Amino acid sequence: MPDRPGLRPTPDRVRETLFNWLGQSLDGLSCLDLFAGSGALGFEAASRGAARVVMVEQDRNAFAGLERSKALIGARQVELVLGDAFAFLKRNETFDVVFLDPPFGQNALPTVFRQLRPTQGMRVYVEAEEPFTAEAGWRELKRARAGQVSYQLLEWRGDDQGGLPGNV
Repeated sequence: MPDRPGLRPTPDRVRETLFNWLGQSLDGLSCLDLFAGSGALGFEAASRGAARVVMVEQDRNAFAGLERSKALIGARQVELVLGDAFAFLKRNETFDVVFLDPPFGQNALPTVFRQLRPTQGMRVYVEAEEPFTAEAGWRELKRARAGQVSYQLLEWRGDDQGGLPGNV
């Protein structure tokens, strides 16, 4: 990948923890790597059986690196989108797993979460300077810290009734 200011590939140790949290297999799932950068998370998801991985990146040099990586490993299930993350979210597509690692200091997460189209059981990985507090409907499954990076896994439970069966 090109050396770009603000480009922070997710460290190997953090990626290993994340995919332990998600489970080793993502067979048949659709994944979105919204601020793809190096593409480490999206390519890892593809290597673990994701049926579809969409990577969105607006930096042309980083995007060129994604194209080279995709060609090198032959990741046919990976779709690359050169463009703005927020514009992409307006497509209203749904995904099983979303990876969110926006540039630090932009406070993008609240806006992204307002624009996401969650479905029951959708999981979202968040990487930020500080832990993110999502609005109602999201449940935090896991949280950890590595150096200056906080990371967590959230799950959409918008229709969940506190774990009670059926309608109450």
